[in-house]
Amino acid sequence: MSGFENFGVRSDLADDVLLECGICWTRYDPAEGDGVAQIAPGTPFAMLPDDWRCPNCDAPKAKFMVVES
Repeated sequence: MSGFENFGVRSDLADDVLLECGICWTRYDPAEGDGVAQIAPGTPFAMLPDDWRCPNCDAPKAKFMVVES
């Protein structure tokens, strides 16, 4: 086992956590949603569709990192 088998989007994130794309630094704020992909405000990151991608650079969800406060 290489240790990467479970790599992906965490499901234990708080509903209001901010995440940032590790490629282009675009932030996903659940309070705002994503107008490009027609994601309603109030949608937690964990509830985004599996095929959701960064609206700026098209990176997959797995490239997003929690923004530390």
